[in-house]
Amino acid sequence: MKVELNKSTAERIFHAVLFELLGNVVIAIFISTVLKVSLLQSGKLSVISAITATIWNYIFNKIFDAIQRRFAFERNFTVRILHAVIFEIVLVLSLTPVAMFLLDLSLAKAFMVEIGLIFVFLPYTLVFNWTYDYIRWRFVANKASA
Repeated sequence: MKVELNKSTAERIFHAVLFELLGNVVIAIFISTVLKVSLLQSGKLSVISAITATIWNYIFNKIFDAIQRRFAFERNFTVRILHAVIFEIVLVLSLTPVAMFLLDLSLAKAFMVEIGLIFVFLPYTLVFNWTYDYIRWRFVANKASA
């Protein structure tokens, strides 16, 4: 399978929207099932989390790029790990009060929910992108080359 790197803006938007829509469904069902809360409650948390993550991603990467320009470091493996960890720490800390409020949880339980979501979302991200690339390769790229 060859992964296409030169995707159009429209396809990249489609990919991002599909990723978020399916991710919200997965997360909402997961939270609802594990915490025995309504799908409406877990859905609200999922949507707020997605919006927060998207906004934070934009802000964080702008800041990180500025720091990289200022200090002229390479994005090696260690820096990428640091980048991901800082991003997730701030996201978890900012969403913990939201989970407390929406799901009527204690601070400790809300924090654990947010940590748990990382462990659900990481495999989801891997499976989604792998599947998307395979389907695209199987049905789009092969037809274009035929």
